[in-house]
Amino acid sequence: MIVESIRNILNMPDLRKRIGFTLLLLAVYRVGAVIPTPGINSEVLLRFFEQNRGTVFGFMDLFSGGNLSRFTIFALGITPYITSSIILQLLTVVWPYLEKLSKEGELGRKKITQYTRYLTVILSIVQSMSIAVAFQKMPSEGSQVVMNPGFRFIFMTTLTLTTGTAFIMWLGEQISERGIGNGMSLLIFAGIVTGLPGATTEIYSKLATQQWSPLVVILLLAMMVAVVAFIVLVERAQRRIPVQYAKRVVGRRLMGGQSTHLPLKVNVGGVIPVIFASSILAFPQTFGYLFPGSQFFRNMSEALRTGEPLWNLLYIAGIIFFCYFYTSIVFNPTEVADNMRKYGGFIPGIRPGKKTAEYVESILTRITFAGAIYLALIAIIPEFMITGFHIHHLPVIGRYFDALPSWLLNGMGVQFAFGGTSLLIVVGVAMDTVQQIEAQLVMRHYDGFLGPRGRRIRGRRG
Repeated sequence: MIVESIRNILNMPDLRKRIGFTLLLLAVYRVGAVIPTPGINSEVLLRFFEQNRGTVFGFMDLFSGGNLSRFTIFALGITPYITSSIILQLLTVVWPYLEKLSKEGELGRKKITQYTRYLTVILSIVQSMSIAVAFQKMPSEGSQVVMNPGFRFIFMTTLTLTTGTAFIMWLGEQISERGIGNGMSLLIFAGIVTGLPGATTEIYSKLATQQWSPLVVILLLAMMVAVVAFIVLVERAQRRIPVQYAKRVVGRRLMGGQSTHLPLKVNVGGVIPVIFASSILAFPQTFGYLFPGSQFFRNMSEALRTGEPLWNLLYIAGIIFFCYFYTSIVFNPTEVADNMRKYGGFIPGIRPGKKTAEYVESILTRITFAGAIYLALIAIIPEFMITGFHIHHLPVIGRYFDALPSWLLNGMGVQFAFGGTSLLIVVGVAMDTVQQIEAQLVMRHYDGFLGPRGRRIRGRRG
């Protein structure tokens, strides 16, 4: 069945060109990911990133697809663009000018996109300068990270990384316009999945050297499949509120009278709450590195290392908080109720206007809590497999947990990008891309990507 679907794709010139164009630009992105920025001792830098995975540097390295740890020309990755998009999205709520632009359709969207580009360049300059200065001050044993520190290195690094980020942004926009799928998401996706061959090799080597038994490998693979299936299930989940539209006369035609529904996604925020919570918790580790002589920052960074009880507690609390925060920004029940009343729609048994807004908000609050628990589970389970739960480090009662199995306290030592953020991005982007291919096939009267039996795939927005 999949072979027949691939044949259908190849028989459609437009879709074939779009997919080919997307693959070509992704290949260009991967070529740039191996071109190093001059002036850096890459071996010393790689050792530093191995020792500081829980800091802001490790978090940025994830979204750059490992480019930051190798310090290539794409070292900043797409992070400045993501940050700019989030900032402008938040400003749209509080700044009337941007709010007005967001309601002006295509013209307003282009203007906001232009502002996003400008802000991306500004953030790239600031971040690249900060990284260059930080690398110059980086403590090292023996060889220095920066071969020739000074103004020239800072200027060249700032120019190279900013240009690289602007080029990545252009690649993403070209994929979105002339390719298939969301360009920015696909670039992040491409950076993350490049770690899969290395992860497979690592698992095989541990199996060959008998560090892991076949049973452990089977359980690990089963866990990965179960987590991916759970993500797909929840990302497609919706709460559908029935909506009835009254009949009305428009000109000489009788309009309305049909029944429909208002879909509310279980996970409205997507991966954004996990990104926010992870980035905030990465700062204490970074402060501990920047101020090694401060006892306060050193103690704080020790208590907030990945896997520590306080880190797990704050991580879960941060995900839940940002789920509600982001949902309140992107979804306005009052506006939905007003639009529904404007077009003669109502929820059966609920009065239009304020009562409808309150009813929608109450349902949204409940399903957002379910979505927040889901995100917390997806984020914590992979982290547990990597580092474990260090409950034996708890004060006073910690010694009672020393007898627990080592894999529970210290994890399974899975050293690759199997974090919750990575899984959510990979699975979500794959679903959205397959959904777009499916829509193209169905539009041209083919059976679709998954066969003729009605098994249509819905992406995160479908």
